[in-house]
Amino acid sequence: MKPLGGSVLIVDDDPDIVDILRDRLEAEGLKAFEAASAQEAFQSLESHAPDLLLLDIAMPDTNGMDVLKEIRRRAASTTVIMMTAYATVEQAVEAMKEGAYDFITKPFDPDHLVLTVRKALEREQLKREVEFLSEALDERYQLVVGKSIKMAQAVEMARKAAASRSTVLLLGDSGTGKELFGRAIHRWSERNKEQFVAINCVGLSRDLLQSELFGHEKGAFTGAHQLKKGKMELANGGTVFLDEIGDISPELQTKLLRFLQEREFERVGGTGTIAVDVRIIAATNQDLEQRVREGCFRADLYHRLNVISISLPPLRERKEDILLLAGFFLDRYSKETKKNFTKIAADAESEMLSYDWPGNVRELGNVIERAVVLGQGPQLNLEDLPARVLRQRPAKQANGFSYHDAIKAAKIELIQRTLAETRGRRAEAAKLMGVQRTYLARLMKALGLS
Repeated sequence: MKPLGGSVLIVDDDPDIVDILRDRLEAEGLKAFEAASAQEAFQSLESHAPDLLLLDIAMPDTNGMDVLKEIRRRAASTTVIMMTAYATVEQAVEAMKEGAYDFITKPFDPDHLVLTVRKALEREQLKREVEFLSEALDERYQLVVGKSIKMAQAVEMARKAAASRSTVLLLGDSGTGKELFGRAIHRWSERNKEQFVAINCVGLSRDLLQSELFGHEKGAFTGAHQLKKGKMELANGGTVFLDEIGDISPELQTKLLRFLQEREFERVGGTGTIAVDVRIIAATNQDLEQRVREGCFRADLYHRLNVISISLPPLRERKEDILLLAGFFLDRYSKETKKNFTKIAADAESEMLSYDWPGNVRELGNVIERAVVLGQGPQLNLEDLPARVLRQRPAKQANGFSYHDAIKAAKIELIQRTLAETRGRRAEAAKLMGVQRTYLARLMKALGLS
């Protein structure tokens, strides 16, 4: 087993315990600091910023649970493992509620101690790796934070893919963070000093998409008043991210296949061949194998794209991440709106855990943002959540929230969510909802949304 890396702060007033812990942790490759009181612990927390904190519940100057609460306030991201010689179920439950990662008893079993510390540090490493995906990204993309095995596997595969020059196909439902992962692969690759260019294949007509990808010559079509370089040309040396690749036209599939084979193309209306060196990362929420069987997608193009495929799990399959993500978004939007939201009520958490989140991480972020903008704080309460997140409840006639009010609210929520997913594109939203664009426009006007 590879040596551990990182730093641990041991908070215990028993020097013998501290010596045992320090020796064992340093033998595992960790750097150990120590504190014999709460005050020393707070000072060391600020000066050393340890990756992990081992905290004794019986402190000489205060109760360890009070120290834990203060640590959560000062350094909410620090992982804490509680220690005690007199463990009770009640203490363990209270420690977990206050944010402790684990609870171990004295005397320690050395192997169990190391295993617990290892798991805690691996969790922190995963969080740092996934949080890295969000740095300097466009604000449209939500941070993907998680501790689930499926997400860890996706991150690990993304890192491996980044070290290669191969084409990558990202699979997953809308809102799972496919573009985020595409950007991460680019940033982890040797191309990270060059351009990352993202193109939404479903947001443009066939002709416009072809022009966006490959550019056009002056006079190639009506309105082509000057030469335009395409994204493939502009991203030379870098990465091109093709979102919703399953929706491109058969004609464009042929041109893209040729490009993937030859790494060269012609501008629309041009005759000269242009060679470029770009890495392609494609993404889709569709079953491309099914599309191939249906004759809607070229099999040879699918195999060219599907060199390395990474499946991003929907939020309903990693429920353990919901509250962690919600806490992150709560902190983020509280800072943005300058509101003092500090926690989520237990009944609101329960409803969030029971909801399937069809819009995935993007939907969760939107729900928390809405709650922060419309709520008062400092606690996000049940009534701050939109109706769709709540389990079926009786209509509240007393305050006028009747059946008709509920239907109207549901329509508004559906339209707003769909428009958020399509970034305001009404035609695309109407298609997703299965209605005509003209009907959607009338409905929005009737609901006061237009």
